[in-house]
Amino acid sequence: MGKDVKALLEQMTLDEKIAQLLQLATFFYKGAAGEGEITGPMANMGIDEDVVTNTGSVLGASGAKEVQNIQKEHLAENRLGIPLLIMADIVHGFKTIFPVPLAIGCSWNMELAEKSAEIAAKEAAVSGIHVTFAPMVDLVRDPRWGRVMESTGEDPYLNSEFARAFVRGFQGEDLTNDLNRVAACVKHFAAYGAAEGGRDYNTVNMSERQLRESYLPAYKAALDEGCEMVMTAFNTVDGIPATGNKKLMKDLLRDEWGFDGVIISDWGAVKEQIFHGVAADEKECAQKSIEAGVDIEMMTSCYPKHLKELVESGEVNEETINESVLRILTLKEKLGLFENPYRGASEELEAEVILSEEHRKVSRELATKSCVLLKNENVLPLQKEQKIALIGPFASSGDIMGAWSWHGRQEDAVQLQAAFKTKMDASNLTIAQGSDIETITEEQIQEAVSAAEGADVIVLAVGERADMSGEAKCRADIRLPQAQLELIARMKELQKPIVTVLFNGRPLDLHGVIDRVDALLEAWYPGTEGGAAVADLLFGDANPSGKLTMSFPYSVGQVPVYYNHFNTGRPNRPDAPDHYVSKYLDIPNEPLLPFGYGLSYTSFTYSEMNLSSTTLTPSEEITASIQVTNSGEMAGEEIVQFYVRDIAGEIVRPLKELKGYKKVWLEPGETKEVSFTITEEALRYFHSNLEFTSDNGEFHAMIGPNSTELTLLSFRLEK
Repeated sequence: MGKDVKALLEQMTLDEKIAQLLQLATFFYKGAAGEGEITGPMANMGIDEDVVTNTGSVLGASGAKEVQNIQKEHLAENRLGIPLLIMADIVHGFKTIFPVPLAIGCSWNMELAEKSAEIAAKEAAVSGIHVTFAPMVDLVRDPRWGRVMESTGEDPYLNSEFARAFVRGFQGEDLTNDLNRVAACVKHFAAYGAAEGGRDYNTVNMSERQLRESYLPAYKAALDEGCEMVMTAFNTVDGIPATGNKKLMKDLLRDEWGFDGVIISDWGAVKEQIFHGVAADEKECAQKSIEAGVDIEMMTSCYPKHLKELVESGEVNEETINESVLRILTLKEKLGLFENPYRGASEELEAEVILSEEHRKVSRELATKSCVLLKNENVLPLQKEQKIALIGPFASSGDIMGAWSWHGRQEDAVQLQAAFKTKMDASNLTIAQGSDIETITEEQIQEAVSAAEGADVIVLAVGERADMSGEAKCRADIRLPQAQLELIARMKELQKPIVTVLFNGRPLDLHGVIDRVDALLEAWYPGTEGGAAVADLLFGDANPSGKLTMSFPYSVGQVPVYYNHFNTGRPNRPDAPDHYVSKYLDIPNEPLLPFGYGLSYTSFTYSEMNLSSTTLTPSEEITASIQVTNSGEMAGEEIVQFYVRDIAGEIVRPLKELKGYKKVWLEPGETKEVSFTITEEALRYFHSNLEFTSDNGEFHAMIGPNSTELTLLSFRLEK
């Protein structure tokens, strides 16, 4: 028999209700390691022990023992015995770390994405966590922004598919009874990925039509999949900070979309309205956020300090607070916390489940699928009999897990050098650091030269430290650090084949890298099993199949650069004049590496495309099909991509939009037909009046291995 949360709400005092709306970090609570004192964090926030006793949720607690201690102490002092919600950032793994989400995006593999979230949920759940602040589904187009590593890329369709997969993995089919799952919280609502200048927390400015067309679909997809919570973004939307944006949170999210779950602010975002310049003081911050529909204030104290006086003065209706409290209590009831406040927390299961061989196996498989082969001039795969020099700051580093892997340990990660030793005779392997991440000495160079002298091939492991990407880790210069560029240049002088592996959290400007090496593998931050996965690929025990979901710029001066851009009235087409067209004088318009790009150790040949009809109607479908042949000598998987262009819309339309993809496994010489269904519904978009509909007229259907190498046929929509 479940808890009657409405009856419970009626028993609560106004002070108790308001405290439910506050989330504090672990150290405020009795039973936690390093709990706070009234003279410390509590005093600084202007709250007392009574407020902490009645808070509704805690941020960052983990480990079954600590969580059970916190919950036990809390329930002993809470008058009505209302349990805490335990929340944490479990983004791409708990202790078994998976590739960062941008890498997972490059797998185009929804099954493994879902499985990674399922495993992360299981490890988190046995450690006492109830809610994860994931998935992050912000659409990203600017690699200067450090948080691109948390997104799955620049395409709204693909991001939406991944959003659904992650929510399914975290929450499962029965969140109440499946104690191995956690509630998901989609973030950051909304359009955080469009921060100006790629600078974190910065202004976002766009039309509502663009917001709806490009940036909102992935959040909506997560909610359609049943995501329980939404986190507000730090940025402004149409001039109003998201955390106090009534139009965004109440009118759109609550009323239009019908979301009745919990909305939580990001860390400190309620009070930050003062710095934004839309609130004069904390009291106004509290009023704006509660009226916008923000249920939980994270790590500032505007609600507990001011909501009571706002209710008593009549400026805020107590029913507004009741609605927020009821949503929080309902989530606690859905998680079964009133009957079992410790839920899945178990020290015994922690020892059994966390970093299990099964979990590590999935991490390795997903890492293998997430790496993208960017260049290969007949040097990969490596031969196990070759003499190999493994050189670079990531040759023997466990720093390959990326940001938001805070429970992962570098000592648990498979280093590249250890993985190489499982593939080849150790006597044929020499290892040198070559440089640090941002510094290099002549002694390091000479050590690298000595290591490489007797080698048949040089493998360079280079990239960004994990703390060079992620939140507040924005970079204006997105090249490799100069020290590593110098290392590559010095190795090039040896005139030996060079294979480079990149460990990084964003698309980079690859000049000084891709032009100096014979093969280039983008490994991203591949997680706990990263070294093993990379070695599997380099030695040909697995065939690369990943494809980019975020364009690599030719130069940072192009940014933002993305595949689904507009044509302009003066496009730089092949027959255009030299001047007075939309182009740069010094660099091309096109990215260095486009969306959807990725190589294989085999080759795939595409036939001409076929359309079942050249006329589409609302009641009928068209099938677009193509023959794909493995024309190489190694079995492999190809990600076949399907794009559409609306030639003449009521609103300017992108040059192409991804509308589908298929993964196809082919043995050498094998041919398979790949087909896609085109419906009228797939051609709809937001018009100038925000009506979501389609246009009569001509369309292009395009199929190919990436967003630039496409075969094209025309069809017409007639309604």
